[in-house]
Amino acid sequence: MAKAIYQRNQKVWVESVGAWAVIEKIVPIWAKGFDEPVKVTYDVGLGREFSAHELKPEQENDREALTEDGARWRLLRANNKWQTDQETRNHPFPGTYPVVVTDPNDWGGWRVPGAEYDRDPHKIEFQARLIANAPRLLSLARQVVKVVDESNGDAPNELTQVADDILKLERYLLEIPAGADGASSDETAHAAE
Repeated sequence: MAKAIYQRNQKVWVESVGAWAVIEKIVPIWAKGFDEPVKVTYDVGLGREFSAHELKPEQENDREALTEDGARWRLLRANNKWQTDQETRNHPFPGTYPVVVTDPNDWGGWRVPGAEYDRDPHKIEFQARLIANAPRLLSLARQVVKVVDESNGDAPNELTQVADDILKLERYLLEIPAGADGASSDETAHAAE
């Protein structure tokens, strides 16, 4: 079933109109035989109701800034300075280790300590590929949410639940973490995993 993504009085960018607006009313659309709304639209005072995919939250520009370089994330190989090719022949790529670069200037990103790579190089290679492709995965997830929003309640319940989970995960990704002293129990739980 559908759940509201935005809140009343939240400032949103209305893509089709090209203007900022404030959500005045959340409009659930009910169908006979269902305990929850099958779709949720939003009245922003512009003459018609809008679906969630037509609106972007105020921090959307920040989100785009965080992910716009995502298409350029790439996996590079760095030379292993402390071990020879012979010592690392059991590694997938002897004499090198993966580096995920998230900056257009080939610096900044993700690296792994050599000792950790030595412990399980196949696991680290998988993690590097996963991190390098995270922006593409996020884009695919957003497409799933858009398809569910545009389905007018015809999407299977399982797909609707997946879309809801994607939105929750994206909200978590976009949250600004509290300082070390103000960390929420949720963040502490994720850090412990």
